[in-house]
Amino acid sequence: MFCHDVIVVGAGLAGMRAAVEAAKHASVGLITKVYPTRSHSGGAQGGINAVLNPKDSLESHMFDTVKGSDWLGDQNAIELFVEEAPRDIYELDRMGANFSRDEKGLIGQRELGGASFPRCCFAADLTGHKLLHVLYEQLVKSNVTVYPEWFVTSLYIRDGRCAGLAAYSLKDGTVAVFRAAAVILATGGYGRTFARSSNSHIVTGDGMALAFRAGANLCDMEFVQFHPTTLFGTNILVSEAVRGEGGYLKNNQGKRFMADYTPDKMELAPRDIVSRCIQQEVRSGRGFENEYVHLDVTHFGEKKIHERIPQVHDLAKKFAGVEISRQPIPVQPAQHYSMGGVRTDVDGRSNIPGLFAAGECGCVSIHGANRLGGNSLMETIVFGRRAGKAAADYASKAPPETPPAQLAQKEKVRLEKILAKKGAERVPAIRQELRDSMTRHAGVFRDAAGLKAGLKKVRELKERFRNVRITDSHFVFNTELVEYLELENLLDIADLIVTGALNRTESRGAHFREDFPKRDDAQWLKHTIASLKAGKRRISYEPVSITRFPPKERGY
Repeated sequence: MFCHDVIVVGAGLAGMRAAVEAAKHASVGLITKVYPTRSHSGGAQGGINAVLNPKDSLESHMFDTVKGSDWLGDQNAIELFVEEAPRDIYELDRMGANFSRDEKGLIGQRELGGASFPRCCFAADLTGHKLLHVLYEQLVKSNVTVYPEWFVTSLYIRDGRCAGLAAYSLKDGTVAVFRAAAVILATGGYGRTFARSSNSHIVTGDGMALAFRAGANLCDMEFVQFHPTTLFGTNILVSEAVRGEGGYLKNNQGKRFMADYTPDKMELAPRDIVSRCIQQEVRSGRGFENEYVHLDVTHFGEKKIHERIPQVHDLAKKFAGVEISRQPIPVQPAQHYSMGGVRTDVDGRSNIPGLFAAGECGCVSIHGANRLGGNSLMETIVFGRRAGKAAADYASKAPPETPPAQLAQKEKVRLEKILAKKGAERVPAIRQELRDSMTRHAGVFRDAAGLKAGLKKVRELKERFRNVRITDSHFVFNTELVEYLELENLLDIADLIVTGALNRTESRGAHFREDFPKRDDAQWLKHTIASLKAGKRRISYEPVSITRFPPKERGY
């Protein structure tokens, strides 16, 4: 048994920031199924939002975020978020984050979609990668104990509160119990529920599924963000920074088609709107190969390309064979981000005492129905820090609860039963069918018929999953077992996404119902809450926090 005051699950930006903060006040362990510097946060490119320019304002950042969320974001959380963001940027700067600078030597800022001012701080188009390594340095400096290549299999709930977890070590095949007064989930999103996703293959909704099975509330799972520009063929992210720097979206007629949809914002409309516009161009026969459009930066010149978007240049060349200084980039929308997650307050607390969540895994909710570019990285830092502090404070007052000694053996027996199954089904086949169905039925455009078909498919796959066979019977580095556990998580998450989408008979932000194309504040200005009580799933609703900006029509 491993004992800490606080255990953090996940080593991306939110997890590391939470661990570093908690370690100032408590004994901290950090568990990750990969090495920290391989976390998906490193794939973030565009930047991180904060009000630094005196000509900008906190009120403007707050309003842009509320409007971008289609008024589903909680305004109490958004206001706190924008107020604390600037100090966190300067703290990252002092830690050694090498942000790009302007001609005066100040931290450079660019405009991203849905913003009314250039407030996105950036490090070329490698922002997530650089911040990840800066925080890893802080992690090394701290007294946090890191447990890499451990897969968390269950949370330990005793007398209604979280008191630790069980995890499987890939390195030696052992199953162990981790005792902690507080557990922080920072495992990211669920991108690999979809066939087309910009997320890495490790993003499988693990923390959300663990929390849901333990009795935690999940919020707004139907709201899935599709990034408008991913590389056709691989769906590798093509940063919003490309459009922020002045890239043009063009159809097969060579026209900048965003002029027909959002003439004021053009390519810098919010992501949900741009994704639908691209998809509509393709549907109308104005795409290339009925699949994609072009993102043109040939007017930038090589100097600007290599200074501002060097990673996009390299990715396009390696994975699409495109030299972007001379050729347009083929792009299409793909799943990118999950607005929903474990329902928390502004300090990361869930409805289960001792269980916290931060980053994309949590839902505080500042993004509501649609996230603005640059707000997610800032969310990981602001709410990772707050969750770390709150968890350490909680742990200092919570009486220690030692999990029973037989818990590890019980969990080991459960995994052995999985390895002993002799069914005819295989993980890759079910996983691919799930992803294809979710992309087809719960994508950029949705309707009742498609969602019903998608829900039927998910339920069918969950039944077939009972008969999955694993060929590797060993415990050491059994990646087949890990993929089984990940698929179990994906199936539970997919069910919640489609159920919430089918119930919500309106269009709001990233959730666009063609059979209900209008936003309906009278019926649906509320959060969807999914919970599991005594083995039965329950869907309920709770009001949105509206403090300063009453709902009005969202236009750009």
